[in-house]
Amino acid sequence: MKKIFTGFVLLACKAITAQTIDNAASPVDYVNPLMGTQSDYGVSNGNTYPAVALPWGMNFWTPQTGRNGDGWQYTYTATQIRGFKQTHQPSPWMNDYGMFSIMPVTGSIKASQDKRASWFSHKTEITKPYYYKVYLADADVTAEIVPTERSAQFRFTFPSNDSSTIVIDAFDKGSYIKIIPEEKKIIGYSTWYAGGPLKNFKNYFVIYVDKPITIAQTYNDSVLNNGFETATEHALGVIGFKTAKGEVVHLKEASSFISLEQAELNLQREQGNDDFNALEAKAKDTWNKTLGRIQVSGGTVDQTRTFYSCLYRMLFFPNKLYEINKDNKIVHWSPYNGETLDGYMFAGTGFWDTFRALYPFLNLMFPSISKEMQEGLINDYKEGGWLPEWSSPGYAAVMVGNNSASVVAEAYLKGLRGYDIETLFEALVHGANAEGPKATGRKGVEYYNTLGYVPYDVGINENAARTLEYAYDDYSIYRLAKALNKPDSVVNLYKQRSMNYKNLFDASTRLMRGKNKDGNFQSPFNPFKWGDAFTEGNSWHYSWGVFHDVEGLINLMGGAKNFITMLDSVFIMPPVFDDSYYGGVIHEIREMQIAGMGQYAHGNQPIQHMIYLYNYAGEPWKTQYWVRETMNKLYKATPDGYCGDEDNGQTSAWYIFSALGLYPVCPASAQYVIGAPLFKKATLHLENGKDIVISAPANSDKNIYVNRVSLNGKLYNYNWFDHAVLMKGATINFSMQAEPDKQRGTKKESFPFSLSKGE
Repeated sequence: MKKIFTGFVLLACKAITAQTIDNAASPVDYVNPLMGTQSDYGVSNGNTYPAVALPWGMNFWTPQTGRNGDGWQYTYTATQIRGFKQTHQPSPWMNDYGMFSIMPVTGSIKASQDKRASWFSHKTEITKPYYYKVYLADADVTAEIVPTERSAQFRFTFPSNDSSTIVIDAFDKGSYIKIIPEEKKIIGYSTWYAGGPLKNFKNYFVIYVDKPITIAQTYNDSVLNNGFETATEHALGVIGFKTAKGEVVHLKEASSFISLEQAELNLQREQGNDDFNALEAKAKDTWNKTLGRIQVSGGTVDQTRTFYSCLYRMLFFPNKLYEINKDNKIVHWSPYNGETLDGYMFAGTGFWDTFRALYPFLNLMFPSISKEMQEGLINDYKEGGWLPEWSSPGYAAVMVGNNSASVVAEAYLKGLRGYDIETLFEALVHGANAEGPKATGRKGVEYYNTLGYVPYDVGINENAARTLEYAYDDYSIYRLAKALNKPDSVVNLYKQRSMNYKNLFDASTRLMRGKNKDGNFQSPFNPFKWGDAFTEGNSWHYSWGVFHDVEGLINLMGGAKNFITMLDSVFIMPPVFDDSYYGGVIHEIREMQIAGMGQYAHGNQPIQHMIYLYNYAGEPWKTQYWVRETMNKLYKATPDGYCGDEDNGQTSAWYIFSALGLYPVCPASAQYVIGAPLFKKATLHLENGKDIVISAPANSDKNIYVNRVSLNGKLYNYNWFDHAVLMKGATINFSMQAEPDKQRGTKKESFPFSLSKGE
């Protein structure tokens, strides 16, 4: 009997695991915002936090488990919540700006973050993109949150208590709070910014409570004030009242980077007379409409959850920094000059990460929001003098490259219009020929433009990485210059510079290598050394960074056979490393080491496209194998569900594209290289009213190889799809099988674009 029962349970579990989802009617219900939250400084499983927000919203809300100012503001393994924090944080490494928190407390008044902290359990936590709920055990309070783009509502269910209180913490580095009991209102601002001071920077907030305030106190850090108002280094406010058991208290909140008056306007505009339930319903509907732009079916429950959890993460960055004023005009506070100006502005993205797949995804699925982002870039340039390479919210001195060139060029080349592209082209040329502040422009540009590379021995770190990225950026400028009918001298200059990657190729190792000013390669050379000539990777990772001319790279390596051998070697080699440049193991190294995929470091961006390069050398079935292997092994909708930093949507974008069966190896080429779809069917609802339908009815965990592809009913033998063709609407059918097809896509005429092949 026991054996029979055990067998039944095993069969039942297997059936649940194998269950497929035919249609996700409410895709938001498959999202797990906790995906990637089980992370720390030493190993990242995503470095995410559960954001309660709307797509591209100006503000996000998250339960705060970390101390004030800690970049790891929510970690899955934590046991206490210190507050519910308004955040704009793109990553823990960049940290936050303009944040404040709200926390219900009972018993004695506890303003400090340590004393007000309450134990909680994930068993009582409900985490949705549009709704958050948790039981705070120490306070005996149930807390709930629903968002709009620039505001939120809170619902706190209190116990019977003579002094139920709510703490508003405006953080340190200069803040202000004023309690106005007769209006049941709290106003204030935060100036906290991890990257240093910003001109005229304040995140103003206004909060209304629906219960008369009978307790009102303000604090200068831990020191109690005499009045209801304080402007100090660290301002806190406490409001309170007597509550009956089960009494519900509501808060309405909104904020603005412009003024308190604008915060009030944001509140009225986005909430009106809506109660908590109405806002929740609207937020859920917004998420379902946005996520529902892609419908997938025929995958397992886990695959569906992972897909929509990744898609959720992609729809946050960059986030809106603009607001709508009393005259219904788009306006923004400028992080560059501190003024309030007309037009769009976005923040919270690093192009080194996101040019690769996040922006291609936006241009494909959400071109209207991408157009707003291009207009925001125009304002970045006009107000700050440079295009940002990292914005959070202004310029940030991190990472390398001049990848704004790809972001700008790709959008125009993929059909976006109706904005000042001439000013953006001017910005690209300016950034390509000068070095700006805080990682803008090009560091080492005088060497790059004369020698054709940034030398290893002139005191400029990560020089080989810079050279390779500048070469692709030059290709992007070349393509845009050609599309804008710029003079041949300009077009040819950037086309020529795009070939500078060849200057770092070492034929003796078939790898990219730092080169000294005198033209000799740096020595000794260790291809497993992280950093030094490269950025958060080694030569085995960066040597594939020739997005625009893979054919040229194949030729340098001595032909397709050698190229394939080098690709294979990445997965075959053990995960050895040299960390001497950093003086210790950085988390990106550790994530490669523990992934079990040799030297393949999917947890960081430089190598993420490399799997797709088999399509350029006649063995596309290896792309199909490794794409499925990476999706199955390194992604899951769980707290440890990523394999490294989920950087502003990029690592998620790799998964989304790969699950659909295509990937933008070279964004500015407007081609998508074919992989192998994960689902039996996916339907992409484009903004222009057309659909892209991707079918793979025989798809399964065993049938991972592509045997035949048809496009709009006709046999299709190429290893890529064209953006313009897809935008007209397309029906793509994949025939899948369990064994690799070593005939399809093996001839040169099937290979994707490379500049060496001509245009």
